[in-house]
Amino acid sequence: MGAEAGDPSSVLSLAAAFSYGVASMAMVFVNKAILMQYVHSMTLLTLQQIATALLIHFGQVLGLSKRKDFNLITAKKLLPVSIFYNANVGFALASLKGVNIPMYIAIKRITPLAVLVSGCVRGKGKPPAQVTLSVICTAAGVLIAALGDFSFDLYGYCMALTSVFFQTMYLILVEKSGAEDGLSSVDLMFYNSVLSLPFLFFLIIATGEFPHSLAVLSAKTASLSFSVILVISLVMGIVLNFTMFWCTIVNSALTTTIVGVLKGVGSTTLGFVLLGGVEVHALNVIGLVINTFGGVWYSYAKYRQKKKATWKIQPDVESHAHK
Repeated sequence: MGAEAGDPSSVLSLAAAFSYGVASMAMVFVNKAILMQYVHSMTLLTLQQIATALLIHFGQVLGLSKRKDFNLITAKKLLPVSIFYNANVGFALASLKGVNIPMYIAIKRITPLAVLVSGCVRGKGKPPAQVTLSVICTAAGVLIAALGDFSFDLYGYCMALTSVFFQTMYLILVEKSGAEDGLSSVDLMFYNSVLSLPFLFFLIIATGEFPHSLAVLSAKTASLSFSVILVISLVMGIVLNFTMFWCTIVNSALTTTIVGVLKGVGSTTLGFVLLGGVEVHALNVIGLVINTFGGVWYSYAKYRQKKKATWKIQPDVESHAHK
């Protein structure tokens, strides 16, 4: 980014990162709250995508938002983004059914490890020692915390780890797509929602959720408290999508990952006391502390790495300018 403090682009980058952090933290608790009452996670995701597509469409009709016209060539290019996005959210929602919030966040903090591995595979070279050690620290914290997790759920853990893989893939693809095609956050959201729906309709039918999930939903909406949580979930789904795409386009896939790690510190603390609390074990707490420390260390190491790269480039630019 290379913008100085107070520069409009610097303010925009900070606003995008902060918005994504707040929305991402809130969404974990909203999803956990609704899944405690309504277990059909794929139907919930389908409703969130329908709400997103309708909101953007009517927003354009009413002149409240702007987006580019739907283009089949762009849609074809963005199809992998949509598949990875829905796979990430689908597996994440499935894991939240059995995994408590602190452990869910700890597992999701392994995303930087996946980002680093994918970077090495794509020929980005060996990461600095501090980055490698912080990622190892984060992963070790998850293992220690899992040993002390009274509510250990193997299925939930597997779902969360699978979600990490898909999250890494779609973040890399979003960064590439936004930069190459000049797409805005609203454009990416609309394409993602429209392309998601056939895939999600197939899944809710294939898994047997539909039509039973709709009958359960209809009965549940008689409760005012459930209806309020459902509406908040649909709205937050839209807000999270927008801020995630915005942060990744304005900053980078790496910045979005770092923000996700940092917001997890607050989410982990709140997760011990909200929505029924968590049964505490010494190993679980020690593991989560190590995991959180690794996450913060990773963010600091990446910040230092980026600063170093900026200072290396600057003298080169100046020397070329005087030639």
